[in-house]
Amino acid sequence: MVSTIQNTDVKQKDAARAAVVAVTSRAVFDCGAGDGDDVCGVGVAFPLLQALQRVNERLLEENPAESLLFDVVLITTSSQQQQQSSRISSSTRHYGLEVSRFCFSSEEDFIESLLTNGVQLFLTTDRNEATQASQSGVLSALLDQQIAFSPPEQLRVMFCGDAIVQPDTGPTPVSRQVAQSFSTQLGEMRQRFGMFNSPLSIVLVTSRGGRESCGGALQKLRSRGVSVDEAYCLAGAPQGPIVSLLRPHFLLSEGFRNLEE
Repeated sequence: MVSTIQNTDVKQKDAARAAVVAVTSRAVFDCGAGDGDDVCGVGVAFPLLQALQRVNERLLEENPAESLLFDVVLITTSSQQQQQSSRISSSTRHYGLEVSRFCFSSEEDFIESLLTNGVQLFLTTDRNEATQASQSGVLSALLDQQIAFSPPEQLRVMFCGDAIVQPDTGPTPVSRQVAQSFSTQLGEMRQRFGMFNSPLSIVLVTSRGGRESCGGALQKLRSRGVSVDEAYCLAGAPQGPIVSLLRPHFLLSEGFRNLEE
């Protein structure tokens, strides 16, 4: 059973233009903690939602008629949190988070909830959920505990260059088509801002190969209209140190990837 509730406290986004991002509520809120009976504590993905919202605010400052915005859906699959649905909605209101829809589903039906809501990017701290979503053609990223320390005032997205330069064999998988479409939307958003003081930062990291691999990934991203702010060619060096330094909110590859890997 899937139940979707529209949040009447916020203005709904243009479905034809918005970039729909779904985040699991247990990553955003800790309902075992809070300041009062009606308010949950914040989870590791709380700065992520603030950063998504900041991009929207800046886009609307640039153009009040802007329709290319992040459309955030809060997905709840935990039976324990579903019993606290009123606390989740109250917490969203309390913290001033701009969530368009609340979706409640069983663990067995959460893929249906993603497809029903037209989700383009699914973010979760649960590896099994990320795997299932990716296998169903939904672009997914596995959130790491480190995102709790990511900046709330700037959305930082990291692209995995190794996945981008993988050779195409046969028909393009649905997951790759979705990844290309979403990255194009990100690139279009980034173009709305100048070189400095942007609320959206795009970083490319290539773990394997030399400068040729990094250059190939840059060319592919540019062909999708994505200009990166920073690019790093690690040439086999571990990825952990640069990730710790840059503190991205999530890492995009053709499927999903843990930031610690």
